[in-house]
Amino acid sequence: MKMKPAHYALITGASRGIGHHFARALAARSWDTILVARTRDQLERLAAELSGTYGVRALPVALDLTQNGAALKLSRMTTEQGLDVELLVNNAGVGNRGEFLKMPSDEQLKMIRLNALALVELTYGLLPPMIAKKRGAIINVSSTAGFQPMPYVAVYAATKAFVTSFSMALAEEVRTHDIRVVTLCPGPTRTERHPEESSRSRIPGGLQPAEEVVEEALRQLDHEGGLVVPRLINRAIAFSNRLMPLRLSATIVARLTRP
Repeated sequence: MKMKPAHYALITGASRGIGHHFARALAARSWDTILVARTRDQLERLAAELSGTYGVRALPVALDLTQNGAALKLSRMTTEQGLDVELLVNNAGVGNRGEFLKMPSDEQLKMIRLNALALVELTYGLLPPMIAKKRGAIINVSSTAGFQPMPYVAVYAATKAFVTSFSMALAEEVRTHDIRVVTLCPGPTRTERHPEESSRSRIPGGLQPAEEVVEEALRQLDHEGGLVVPRLINRAIAFSNRLMPLRLSATIVARLTRP
């Protein structure tokens, strides 16, 4: 029997949360996957599950993307091993809360490296082969937090504003090469780590299940990419911020998020 070509989806932050659900959804679509996160044991369990359930190749790669040069090392590895990455899901990220000067500086710098710098480095490394083949796609996971200044999550929100701006600009640059880019900006999302938070949430309708977020992103991917803000309430909140001065928006957010 002739084996199908190995064309992979590379997913960062694949061991849990939205990345975990991206891995499952893509495997269900018969994508071979490269699963990237820091926790090897979780990745290996997920890889075995995907291979056993869907009959796809699933390669676990334990890597800390907060380390300098880790993203470039990952892109070189795919080239050296002949792994044809057709879909890059830049999902790895972290969001720490607290007053800026009371949070450790190294913790905040790691957040910038993971949320923004690693995303850019990995995109820079994996995009050229896609352009050469005129085939490929990128999903960059940002957040509704990036649509306004957010006191007490100042660095996190700033990194997500960067991701949204970078991703949407890149989409226009690579459109002529037949590369699709999805900029995914979910609001508060329920994952398997804290399923009980949905019932306690004051957000209308509760936290959105990660499965729904992934489904909307993949639906947009099928329709040539673009900006995705899941749920009407999230779109209304995100875009209403454009109608008020940024200082007023920051003041309102500060009152809601102050520890």
